[in-house]
Amino acid sequence: MPNHERKAEAFRAMHAAGGGFVMPNAWDAGSAIILAEEGFAALATTSAGIAFSLGKPDYDVREARRAVSREEMFLRIREIVDAVAVPVNGDLEDGYGERPESVAETIRLAIAAGLAGGNIEDNDPRRDGLYDEGLAAERIAAARAAIDASGSAFVLCARTDAFLAQPEDALATAIRRANLYREAGADCIYPPGLTDLEAIRTLKRAIDAPLNIVTGLGKAQASVPALLAAGATRISLGGSIARSALGFVRQCARELEAQGSIGFAAGQIGQGELNALFTRARER
Repeated sequence: MPNHERKAEAFRAMHAAGGGFVMPNAWDAGSAIILAEEGFAALATTSAGIAFSLGKPDYDVREARRAVSREEMFLRIREIVDAVAVPVNGDLEDGYGERPESVAETIRLAIAAGLAGGNIEDNDPRRDGLYDEGLAAERIAAARAAIDASGSAFVLCARTDAFLAQPEDALATAIRRANLYREAGADCIYPPGLTDLEAIRTLKRAIDAPLNIVTGLGKAQASVPALLAAGATRISLGGSIARSALGFVRQCARELEAQGSIGFAAGQIGQGELNALFTRARER
């Protein structure tokens, strides 16, 4: 069995094992190696972190010069996948296209890149709001068909942005869409912006699927144990680690400019330690 397929099989098994797991998000090979070194059994990519590292906004497709193309994103995804031995879940935006055929092609590229799973969201970046429910379900069905045709164990996660779009009936909308996506072939459901533990419990009771909950996004500050107890199968961090890293860069710059001091350097990882870490990663 190819190595990437072993990773996909292992990732799928993690969703069925019980107990849940944490899946922090990397934005380049270096961040992925550091996260994997700390013992996490799976990682995810962050489209926001990757975009910010390129000096671009997160998935702004309305103007070409600002957009991170699918090719740019997959170049970084492949670097992350190749850098670590653990399964990697990909942030695949809305599948890089409105039509189901575009989503299916993105899934085929994701499998070829060695991803063990990936998220397809129902937010329409070309307009304000969510995709029509019928079309959104067709897009998930197309992704499922592409996975089945490949014979891969790739884990398909359907993301619904109902809580970010903030309709009056966000919870009911999320439940309805989650069940539609599950019927269309999603293996996992991801509702970013859901922060209330009781609402997580309600969603978990209402859908028959593993649940991905993101923490560190906006007001989502619940602890890992609390989220797992509420029903999360996997916990991701979105772009929060990448944003924190950039926040530290700004903190360093402000200290240096305003005070002329380098107190920030006390927290750095040593040159020798990083050299050894990255050498080991390249020798595996």
